[in-house]
Amino acid sequence: MENTVLGSGAGPVSAEGGAHADAGRLFRGSCVALVATSMAFAVVTAIMLDLKSEFGLSNFEVGLIAGAATWGFAVSQLVFAPLCDPLGMRFLVRLAFLCHLVGAAFLLTGLNFWTLFAGALVLALANGLVEAACNPLVAALYPDQKTVRLNQFHVWFPGGIVIGGLLSYGLGEVGLTEWRLKVALLFIPTLVYGAMILRRTFPPTEGVRQGVSMGEMFRATLTTPLMLLLLVCMAVTASTELGPGRWVTPVLEAGGLPGILVLVWINGIMAVLRYKAGFAVKRLSPPGVLAASSAVAFVGLFWLSYAESLATALMSATVFAIGVCYFWPTMLGYVSEHVPKSGALGLGLMGAVGMAVVGLVTTPEMGRIADRVGHDQLPVAETAALLADAADQLPAAATAPTGAVAAEAGSGGQDQDAAAASDAARAALASYEETGELPVMVTAAALRSIQAASPASELAGRAGAVLGPADNYGGRVSFRYLLPFTGALIVVFGLLYVRTRAAPGVAPS
Repeated sequence: MENTVLGSGAGPVSAEGGAHADAGRLFRGSCVALVATSMAFAVVTAIMLDLKSEFGLSNFEVGLIAGAATWGFAVSQLVFAPLCDPLGMRFLVRLAFLCHLVGAAFLLTGLNFWTLFAGALVLALANGLVEAACNPLVAALYPDQKTVRLNQFHVWFPGGIVIGGLLSYGLGEVGLTEWRLKVALLFIPTLVYGAMILRRTFPPTEGVRQGVSMGEMFRATLTTPLMLLLLVCMAVTASTELGPGRWVTPVLEAGGLPGILVLVWINGIMAVLRYKAGFAVKRLSPPGVLAASSAVAFVGLFWLSYAESLATALMSATVFAIGVCYFWPTMLGYVSEHVPKSGALGLGLMGAVGMAVVGLVTTPEMGRIADRVGHDQLPVAETAALLADAADQLPAAATAPTGAVAAEAGSGGQDQDAAAASDAARAALASYEETGELPVMVTAAALRSIQAASPASELAGRAGAVLGPADNYGGRVSFRYLLPFTGALIVVFGLLYVRTRAAPGVAPS
């Protein structure tokens, strides 16, 4: 996403050429809507470890949930960005408001993987609708200040992650550890932006005002070689920025570090640097900024993959944040400058491709890698002994009508969880006794089931003690799998920069 602070300012122009009466309110409401969007990103990231523990999900399954919260954004933006002109921006904002409410409600009432997946997906649709509607809204409100105002609008993506991350961390620090409270935070900015702008009069889009042909936009977007190259690059820049962004919190928390604070730190740096993006762009040009950013991101991501202490995590995260902070806005700016006829469709497709690849490929694949690599870090003898103890102890807990488990649960739900954990432990143990090796995926799933059955029990503590370090190591290794792709960006953007320097008056094509 992009750059800078609220601000009111004068000079917004309506379709008729005069100042739009509600410009300031619409702009501020759009900023709050983007806060809701980025808080949704932060909250889903913050609860990933909780979902694994409570529902016994694998890293891959949690990656699918986090991925849905990303690729749904792409689907929403891809579908609705071209329809912004005929449907109107207010219609899209109203639909975003509804989806924010419904998505948060689905997560709050989630009972299993599929309801959690659905909630994350609906939230992502809301987020994409905000982008699809509010980008052209800001441009229409301030046609003579587009760059400045879009920068001021887009700083609230990392800014909202900072807000959501700090609130989530604060709830835990005061003893409010229920993850559903973090989800409930989403209702605050959603209701605020709904009250601010849903009933206001919106201006027409610039496309409607200028009579831009849809056919021209499609031709420029789908037939320009530079545009096609930048779409591929966008998939990699987005993966480098948002893939680790999704996983840094649960990965570091699995190692006993405050991962949400590291996420807040990353996004705080991004917000500040995006505010000053013009400084870098004027001195290096967009391809120069992208080449330098790729090199810095490569170093930061490599360093972050070895972070085992809070100090190392913060230092490496600082380098990583400096590297990725300019990726998204500079990619969009480069398209806007060098493929201008692609218009809103080109910008929407760039965002859609980036989010789709992150959601459908990068995030779940990083989870799959973490599962595979982390499995090899499980201490075999200790894990087998834990599975045997769980198989012996949990059936009694599952069938006991009274006692500690029943008192703790207050219902039969905990009994069912204990029975499921017992079955999972027996299955993993049987495979181990037959082959002499802990079964991949099955073992981690059994350990998470043990944690979910009775989080405060001694068995759950032992499960966390063996599973946490494995998840932390596997997650950090998954970061390294992105490095070859990030390295390729250095070459591609470096060549574009050299070409631009050699022929400064000629745009690449």
